[in-house]
Amino acid sequence: MTAASAAAPIPTKSAFDSTTLGLAIFTIIAWASAFPAIRAALGGFGALELGAVRFAIAAVPAALFLAVTRPKLPEWRDAWRFGFGGLVFVAGYTVLLNLGQQTVSAGAASFIININPIITAALAMLVLGERFTGSQWLGSAISLAGVGVIAFGQNGAALDLGIGVLLVLGAALCNSLTTIVQKPLFAQHKPLTVTAWNMVVGGLLLSPFLPSGIAQAQTAATASLYAMFYLAIVPSLITYATWTTLLSRLPAGRASNLLYAAPPVSLLISYLWLGEVPSLLGILGGTMALGGVVIVNLKR
Repeated sequence: MTAASAAAPIPTKSAFDSTTLGLAIFTIIAWASAFPAIRAALGGFGALELGAVRFAIAAVPAALFLAVTRPKLPEWRDAWRFGFGGLVFVAGYTVLLNLGQQTVSAGAASFIININPIITAALAMLVLGERFTGSQWLGSAISLAGVGVIAFGQNGAALDLGIGVLLVLGAALCNSLTTIVQKPLFAQHKPLTVTAWNMVVGGLLLSPFLPSGIAQAQTAATASLYAMFYLAIVPSLITYATWTTLLSRLPAGRASNLLYAAPPVSLLISYLWLGEVPSLLGILGGTMALGGVVIVNLKR
């Protein structure tokens, strides 16, 4: 694939069918639950060790999938895109988010991550030739403002520019960059194949921290162990697959805008799981975030 062809738009659907809608709803809920799950798991694991154990578990069925289906191996000109996903989307994103959530609450982390769709939309226009209409930019602005309102109204979660916030912002950048880099792969490779390679490569890159992660698992509290296994199966193995499938069916910028719905969902899950109580500003911001998603994805 030449540089020119890599920059060309990849044909995707523009409207939601029932399958795309189902994938979107599941992905939003599952990814929203990852933030409180990480906070719970960090009670028994270090940030690097949690990532290593989480993706060691997820990489095993991913490797078996590749062994059974035996998909076409990527050509050399595309191999770097697969490696990029494992390095940046799995290893980089996971390590930065885990380190950030050592000091940033689950709800606040989900809000900070949501700068990702704006980054992705800008990169998609520059690299993939995608376009955003005025109404879609309006919806993005409303959603981003809603995220800000939620963050401002968080109880005990002041969003100063500390190291934790910067680490979570770095994780958002990892997500955006991988969305753009791997989007061209879906012209020749199935989404599940891309996901499986991401898992395997990411798991291998994190494997140096696996021995200490296994040692920590032997002394971790039951709640931390359950949270770790949940992270490995649902937000990792399953949701990475639904996300890449969703990305193959929608333009990159539009798919990423769906993640604006994650903060209010994460707010609810954090309340039920961790006891984080949402404020009135949080509820208002959640309504704004969801409303922006609706505006961005309305059919003409």
